[in-house]
Amino acid sequence: MSGTLIQVERRGAVALVRLNRPEKRNAMNDALRLALVEALEEIAADPAVRAMVLTGNGKGFCAGGDVAAMRHRLDVPAGEVGFAGWSRQQRLHHAQAFLHALPIPTVAAVHGAAAGLGADIALACDFVVAAQDASFAWSYINRGLIPDGGGLYLLPRRVGLARAKELVFTGRRVPAAEAADLGLVDRVSSPETMVDDACAWAAELGKGSRVALALGKSILNQSFEQPMEQIFALGSQAQGLCYTSAEHRAAVEEFLAGTAAQPGGKGR
Repeated sequence: MSGTLIQVERRGAVALVRLNRPEKRNAMNDALRLALVEALEEIAADPAVRAMVLTGNGKGFCAGGDVAAMRHRLDVPAGEVGFAGWSRQQRLHHAQAFLHALPIPTVAAVHGAAAGLGADIALACDFVVAAQDASFAWSYINRGLIPDGGGLYLLPRRVGLARAKELVFTGRRVPAAEAADLGLVDRVSSPETMVDDACAWAAELGKGSRVALALGKSILNQSFEQPMEQIFALGSQAQGLCYTSAEHRAAVEEFLAGTAAQPGGKGR
């Protein structure tokens, strides 16, 4: 799968997705967002894809929203600005929510700048691998805006409320080493090996049951908002589905036959 704005490469069971507006440092506009959603839809529908890595071509991961597009939005007649903005936000939120909920493990491989919406896109993935030259900035404040790509939800869950406020209020640049200390990123790699390292980790993350991974991820994504009783209820329903999966049946039969690797030496 490949396109002008999005390039998708298969590395075994891992889909490597590249944002491809390098001349704009992969700044997000409507066309790039639509192309990304289309690629994610194809990946979600392909049972052979067990994990995904998202990165950017050129000198950076994603420089944020396209400022030229922002200027164009200001030219809309005054009586239409509000509704046009609301409509655009719906499309943006759909794309970010889709990325966040993709039913496979996802890893953002960040080099160069992940600024504004680019930083939000990275955090919408399950995990973040950063090159040593990477930086993150919730720079919306510099455009008189607030984070609208999920940063207000995702960032506090990564770094805590007070630190999230500081990063949003200042819009300051956070280099990779500090990002690792803050918990913004999970692993730091060299620029030369970052994509390979991210793909190797994604392959490891996606080895388990596709059914169990999808259901477990969907519940974990809700675990900060729902009470324990609701998480137990969702887990019970999901486990019932897992019991019916071919993967569960095969794993049990392999264990009983003594052919499966048993890290702990015991079954459940």
